[in-house]
Amino acid sequence: MHDTELAYLPATTALAMFRARTLSPVELLDAVIARAERVEPAVNAFTEELYGEARDQAKIAEARYLGRDGGPRALEGLPVAVKEEQSIAGRSETSGSLLLRDNIATETHPVVERVVAAGGLVHARTTTPEFSCVSFTHSRLWGVTRNPWNLDYSPGGSSGGAGAALAAGTTTLATGSDIGGSIRIPASFCGVVGFKPPYGRVPSLPPFNLDHYCHEGPMARTVADTVLLQNVLTGPHPADHASLGPAVHVPAAVTAAGMRVALAVYPGDLPVDPEVAANTRAAAQSLADAGVIVREVELSWTRAELSRAAWAHYATVFGPVVAQAEAAAPDLLNPYTREFLRQCRTGPAGTTYVEGLHFEARIHAELAELFRTHDALLLPTTAVPAFLAGDEYTDTVVTVDGVELGYYAEAAITVPFNMAGRCPVLSVPSGFASTGVPTGLQIVGRTYDDATVFALAAALERTRPWAYGPGRHPVVTPPA
Repeated sequence: MHDTELAYLPATTALAMFRARTLSPVELLDAVIARAERVEPAVNAFTEELYGEARDQAKIAEARYLGRDGGPRALEGLPVAVKEEQSIAGRSETSGSLLLRDNIATETHPVVERVVAAGGLVHARTTTPEFSCVSFTHSRLWGVTRNPWNLDYSPGGSSGGAGAALAAGTTTLATGSDIGGSIRIPASFCGVVGFKPPYGRVPSLPPFNLDHYCHEGPMARTVADTVLLQNVLTGPHPADHASLGPAVHVPAAVTAAGMRVALAVYPGDLPVDPEVAANTRAAAQSLADAGVIVREVELSWTRAELSRAAWAHYATVFGPVVAQAEAAAPDLLNPYTREFLRQCRTGPAGTTYVEGLHFEARIHAELAELFRTHDALLLPTTAVPAFLAGDEYTDTVVTVDGVELGYYAEAAITVPFNMAGRCPVLSVPSGFASTGVPTGLQIVGRTYDDATVFALAAALERTRPWAYGPGRHPVVTPPA
């Protein structure tokens, strides 16, 4: 098998080949590293390469598949790229900011801890925007991360490096985090699968583990691979008293036939790009072809209400953390970070945190009513196929189907499900735009009903296979 095909091998297939001894963890890791060495100069998804340590662990994994040292674990020998925001004790913890370029972590994030304990090979750490505060990925510290499908576009953010690495074939699995769509947006832009677990399902670290908008979760190229990683990450952790127990594992196979799902191509008054809308309808039709009952519905949300409630939350919980950095050295911040802080100060338009909670409660109530008669909700992940790479979006006006947005991030249809944080949400590929970048579909489940969203995603993957099969992956041309 050619190195490039090996680099795109699904994790579940690789594990089966490891067990059958037709592939070794060292061979897979070498193929992934070789792919990274070819395309990373163009994509720029990694902040740190840990190839030497990973190769040492790959040799240990080989021994485990030969029956030594207790045998193989759940992720034994699989390359996993972890988001730089998820700390590793003794390594950099910069949040993508020049202000923190010399900062060293003193503890390891529970997500990284669980990946390593399950035998995953942490071979790289992935880029984010500064303080993970925007929906694209570039920074003065790390430069511009680009979408492997079209280098003129961003892979999204804030887990943009994770999405780009999966699309580029430079990792087998990846970890992300999501405070407003930061797993789902890159999954959509890069044509991969990203899961925002319900609040508390996957442990995090203080203080943001206490924020119901915040979620850690898995990213992969297939639904089964996402299940594999999610089942490693799930469950309570002593460092996170908000993490839920007992651990809930996604079952391997649940039929979606006969399920009833609601379809909202245009959620509330949110405009949607015609290509995104067409791909959303096509994906919904594929589910109908698989025996799922699909009914189009209307949602009552408005952009104005969503924006005020979201900014009331960010201005209270997230903004003050970033503002401390601004006070220390404002000239070192990226322009988009300063714009984020300006939005925190002006975006709520007088809405208090408590008033924002009242609007969130209305979203919860509308979803609860919807889920009385439906098993899940389908809607686009984002209103646009992708954002431009390297654009600060401080003065760029984003127009969607003839409607000018007040702030570029209104194009993300993800924040309502950070507000309704107990709902599990998967973003899966829905097709491609004319620019060559993928588009995404969100599958939203009832509170803590993870199994249903994965069953629907698996049914869609079977009836409408997305990219990354042999010969179906981005052709990345490194810069001259």
